[in-house]
Amino acid sequence: MPVVASNVKSHSSNTPKPGEVSLSHNGVLFLDELPEFKKHVLEVLRQPMEDGRVTISRALSSVTYPSRIMLVAAMNPCPCGYQGDPVHLCSCTPLMIQRYRSRISGPLLDRIDIHIEVPAVKFRDLADRGEGETSEAIAARVARSREVQKERFRGTRVHCNAQMSARMIRKFCEPDAAGNRMLEMVTDRLGLSARSYTRILKVARTIADLELAEQIRETHISEAIQYRSLDRKTG
Repeated sequence: MPVVASNVKSHSSNTPKPGEVSLSHNGVLFLDELPEFKKHVLEVLRQPMEDGRVTISRALSSVTYPSRIMLVAAMNPCPCGYQGDPVHLCSCTPLMIQRYRSRISGPLLDRIDIHIEVPAVKFRDLADRGEGETSEAIAARVARSREVQKERFRGTRVHCNAQMSARMIRKFCEPDAAGNRMLEMVTDRLGLSARSYTRILKVARTIADLELAEQIRETHISEAIQYRSLDRKTG
């Protein structure tokens, strides 16, 4: 399991050096067994994820490093790992599960665009010889979507939907009437934060781009909401 004790590596010098977060700039930072990290370690990720930079202050100097990362994290549904499993019996009490999940704070979850559950794959699915969509076709669709975003943000410092400002979200992420109604209903029912709300819109915009759809529709909003499973569990 990777250990990210801080964004700063230890050195005998007083000059702070880039740590794991900054070294992942423009790349992927993968954290396995997310709740097993110390809570204060996870909380220091919040500001770099929001601002795309890390500022480290010392007595005589202050240094800022870039930290625009794609955070990918994995965790079990409970301490024993079998909560919700149709075959194995979960040995955890509700209190144990609550304590385990509470190690990941709401503000940190708000900053993660997509939460999905990955159930165990059944044998018949593993053995299925049916042909699905090829990797080449998927890659081509993603490339087209990126070209759409590149054109959308031409002349700005933004390169993809994830980097949109509040003003850009208002301009480019207006759903149709049905999508607006669904978003309002879900936001009120789950008590979503403003960050969760904007992340649903950004993901919906990307889903629409993958379909080369100009406007975000109800189906895009619905799919984006499904990608925030931890909001549904805690709402």
